[in-house]
Amino acid sequence: MPQRGNRRELLADAAIEVLAREGGRGLTHRAIDREAEVPEGTTKNYFPTRSALFLAVARYLAARHTEALDALCAEIPADVSSEDITALYAAMLRRMATSARSQFLALFELHLEAVRNPDVREALSAITEANVDTAVQLHSAVGRRISRRGAGLLDAGMLGVALSMLSLPEDLVSDLGLDDADGLARALLALGSPHGGPAIGVLRDAAG
Repeated sequence: MPQRGNRRELLADAAIEVLAREGGRGLTHRAIDREAEVPEGTTKNYFPTRSALFLAVARYLAARHTEALDALCAEIPADVSSEDITALYAAMLRRMATSARSQFLALFELHLEAVRNPDVREALSAITEANVDTAVQLHSAVGRRISRRGAGLLDAGMLGVALSMLSLPEDLVSDLGLDDADGLARALLALGSPHGGPAIGVLRDAAG
């Protein structure tokens, strides 16, 4: 029999897949039981209400995300360059549409729930805080300054691009250049620049 903590993680992972595939309306106790291949009623024993389900998934995603970024920041090499940072953000953009697709689809469903659920809103704020803190640390590591507002703009841009990549027709995504992870990373990083000039220049290049 799995440990209680492991069972909670199993159910949370299953809930992510259900959210990604069926949306918020499809997030039911029975759907998670089926996805996790556990006896019917298992999910309800751990999370009695749908509100508790949403909150558990939000907290689980936030904890995993924060842990991953903490590990990333702890391993920043001494010789990291601005080009490395750009490549990292480009890789993040690619993951949003590939290996992390389910997580981001679930995240968008959670953002919709957060509009009406203050507890979920609070849980998701930890993800934004971690993204902002990481952006500040990465820029500092290459001798560049980015304010928390600039880092927040970068985070909002990344999330917006992910939403467009996952929800728009593929031909439109391609036509708009939203599948150009490298170009998008340069443009989004420039948005957080303390000087408007470079950002405008990069965006002009991307728009060309």
